[in-house]
Amino acid sequence: MTGLGPLAWPPAPIWTERLVLRESEARDRAAFIELFASPEVSAYTGGPRPRDELERAVPEVPGRRPGLFVIEADGAMIGTIELNRRDAEHRSHVRPDAGEAELGYLFLPQAWGRGYAAEACAAALGWFAETLPGEPVVLCTQTANDRSMRLAAKLGFTEVQRFEEWGAEQWFGVWSPVTPSG
Repeated sequence: MTGLGPLAWPPAPIWTERLVLRESEARDRAAFIELFASPEVSAYTGGPRPRDELERAVPEVPGRRPGLFVIEADGAMIGTIELNRRDAEHRSHVRPDAGEAELGYLFLPQAWGRGYAAEACAAALGWFAETLPGEPVVLCTQTANDRSMRLAAKLGFTEVQRFEEWGAEQWFGVWSPVTPSG
C-alpha cells in the first residue's frame, strides 16, 4: 500500500454524531497494541501478534502516516480506518492502471455491534469523496467475515469479484461517490 498522493495530511479532525476521526497521538499507543494483539480483531487478517513484540516495536506515536485515521469515542481510541492506494501486485483492481484507494478498518472488540464502524467509515468515505472527487474506493475482505461483509453492503460497496487467496475466499467490492452509498 502506498499513500493517497499529494494530499495535505493530516486533515482537520472529522466529527460525526458520536466519533472523531483524527491523527494518531502518543496516548493511542496502548490501544494500537491491544488492536494488533487481539485474536478477535485479527481473526481474518493473519492472526494476533505477540504483545511483548508489539511493546518493543510500536513507536511512541503509532500509526502516524497519510491515510490513517484513529477513531475516537468518548475520548478514547476504539479503532482505525485507513485509506491507501492498492498496489498493482494485488490480484483485483477496478482501474486499468490499478492504484485505486482501498478502505481498511480495525476496531477493538468492545466497540463492535454499536454502529461505530459504519459511522466512521461513512465519514471517511465522505471526506475522501470531497477531497478526491470521482475516485472509486475498493474493499477486500474474507467472505467468512460476516461483520465486514455486512458493513461493505451497508456502506454501498458493490461486488466486483470473489477469488481464493491466503487459503480463503475473498470478496472484492467497489464504492463510487457518484452512486448512492446506502
